[in-house]
Amino acid sequence: MTNTTHFGFRKVATEEKETLVRGVFNNVASRYDIMNDLMSGGLHRIWKNDMVRWLAPRDGMKILDVAGGTGDIAFRMLKRADCEVTVCDINEQMVIEGRDRSIDQNITRGVSWMCGNAEAIPFADNTWDAYTIAFGIRNVTHIDKALAEAFRVLKPGGRFMCLEFSQVQPEWMRKVYDTYSFNVIPRIGQMVTGDGDPYQYLVESIRQFPQQDVFADMIKQAGFDNVQYRNLTYGTVAIHSGRKF
Repeated sequence: MTNTTHFGFRKVATEEKETLVRGVFNNVASRYDIMNDLMSGGLHRIWKNDMVRWLAPRDGMKILDVAGGTGDIAFRMLKRADCEVTVCDINEQMVIEGRDRSIDQNITRGVSWMCGNAEAIPFADNTWDAYTIAFGIRNVTHIDKALAEAFRVLKPGGRFMCLEFSQVQPEWMRKVYDTYSFNVIPRIGQMVTGDGDPYQYLVESIRQFPQQDVFADMIKQAGFDNVQYRNLTYGTVAIHSGRKF
């Protein structure tokens, strides 16, 4: 029997998901940041700032930003500290967009770019002071493997931080959010990119992601201690943090 997983609300063969997700981001890479602003009303900028503020990068830190795509998190960290950030994303088109943005903004010092899979990070054990991932972990095929890899590559004392869409807490707000997500976001995607299907997947993938407490338990099971999370905007997103001791 073929192993299956979810791709949005669809059931697909496990080995197919990575290719399908890569196709989604190939289609939206050039308009990714514009769509983030339109979909969130600019709130994604506040959420990302909150994660970087909680991480509090320091001079000399080596930080791995997984699924870092167009560099939004990396650029924020470099503005706060004289650190070294490596952006690792499975999607080549997203990496190209990020590298082009860094050149356009004259941000070349302290940042490097590479293609890599969150489930098989091409770095040695105990390499990084911090591991960040924003709006990426729900797209991996095996979340437990991605968390295990995060734990492996972090140095003892290293920090794991994840920003991801989560479960909206008040019931009334959840209904409003669902109506907006399913009816408006794919239409915006269609108008801006010419293809609403990737955004239909993104909306559905949010509903498949574990809620806050469940994801916190998964982080603990990967070996992390001092696991905490903070809800932002009624739980629309959550920041999870853990330490490798």
